[in-house]
Amino acid sequence: MHSANVFHRKFTFNPKEGIDNPALVISDDKEPDVHPRLCVLRREEGQGFGFYLSRDAGRCRGHVVRQVEPWSSAERAGLRIGDHVLEVNEDFVDDKEHSTVVLKVQASGLKLYLLVLSAQDYEFAVSEGRDLLSVARSYRPEGCSRPRLCHITKEPGCGLGLSIIPIEGARGRYRLNPVTDGPAERAGIQNGDRLIWINGVSISVISYAALAKMVKKCEKHLTVLVIDSRSEEIYNRMGLPIIPAFAETHNLPYRPKTLHLTQGPQGYGFLLRQEKLRSGRIAHILREIDPCSPAETAGMEDGEIVLAVNGEQVEDAEHEGIVSKIRQSGQQVTLTTISIAGRDFYTQLAMSPLLFYDEHIPKCEPFATPALEHPEGHQNPPQPRLCELHKEGTGFGFNLGCVENKPGTYIGQVVSGSTGERAGLRKWDVLIEVNGQNVEDEYFDEVVRLITGGGTPLRLLVVDGLQYDKLRNTRQTINLGLNNKVPDASQDDFV
Repeated sequence: MHSANVFHRKFTFNPKEGIDNPALVISDDKEPDVHPRLCVLRREEGQGFGFYLSRDAGRCRGHVVRQVEPWSSAERAGLRIGDHVLEVNEDFVDDKEHSTVVLKVQASGLKLYLLVLSAQDYEFAVSEGRDLLSVARSYRPEGCSRPRLCHITKEPGCGLGLSIIPIEGARGRYRLNPVTDGPAERAGIQNGDRLIWINGVSISVISYAALAKMVKKCEKHLTVLVIDSRSEEIYNRMGLPIIPAFAETHNLPYRPKTLHLTQGPQGYGFLLRQEKLRSGRIAHILREIDPCSPAETAGMEDGEIVLAVNGEQVEDAEHEGIVSKIRQSGQQVTLTTISIAGRDFYTQLAMSPLLFYDEHIPKCEPFATPALEHPEGHQNPPQPRLCELHKEGTGFGFNLGCVENKPGTYIGQVVSGSTGERAGLRKWDVLIEVNGQNVEDEYFDEVVRLITGGGTPLRLLVVDGLQYDKLRNTRQTINLGLNNKVPDASQDDFV
């Protein structure tokens, strides 16, 4: 009888001899790579970047490019339909609220840097359990750090606690040497940092004498953009600019804040006025806050400037339009605000105060109304449902209906025990989206084409038929140029 035990001879690799055994195969399969792409979008003043960004309706995270306008900045930059946005201006956003991501895009100015994954790569990475933050970071060489935007406050006796030293043989370049535990070091400056920008001015366009004069003239504060020397080399090698939009912030004195207001019997308890600031900017300012009102309870202060309503940037909107948005919000509204001094601070730095805004914007709820009864007797609030159907031998197991010569479709019948029933489809459900594409204004034939050509799984966003009109009349969206979409499902934002 032969023993079943197998003894493996230990293999020792001798680099002098090499490997000359053709039968030796290294069988460790390398995990297939995913390939992030950097898209650089440039736009003209008053124009958009030319794409629609949607929340990933099939997941609790992710932001998907749903449409790219022909001949737009987005198309020229290589952005494609289905791309998933991992970073906006080097800030990881895959796990951030959709409204926050839209604000970041809006606040980026005339240039936008998006790190994206194709739909195929994103699906693969998620299915394999890959850490998407690590995937995003893999685009840059190891050891590369983002720039830092640091605000330094002078202190009696030591001033800024900072020396600015010209780099020998490199005109217009300076390294920083902070005093140990001084104001500059506490504000985030590290020894050897390269100075890029000071109080909104790039140091590459000013002389050393002008720079020294600028530092000497600063009364109490100084805001600088810096980066370590290794990262500066990497940015230059990759052809990336070192700009405030890429920066991590340290010690900034002003930040936007979010106010969540619930309407009381007498309303919200404030007035919104259009006023001209000392800088010449027209602003929408909160005034006459009633004592003990919802506005005061939420922390509203007289003189604050409204930057956004329900996650939509409104600084440059018409005053009447902003008032209308607040009134249409129902019983709850979310305002993003900043003090006048804070707005002046960012104006001097030529930046949007929303550039570094990360606070959560909750969904806006409509007026409270009695729930309508479902035909079978149970209560259903007007909340869209995402149903994922996997095709079987008999199809998806439902019939589609429509009103003759009118757009819009509904579920006419659901086969008992079918994939449609298991996915949660109900008779009389109204179709809102097919695989992320809105179909509320599409006719029957087009919806059938999308369903039959969409493959499997089929993702249908639906809402109870009896609730649909109420939902359509009350829902709130981030309206950036597209028709109303369903909140918290797949709202498309034109940016």
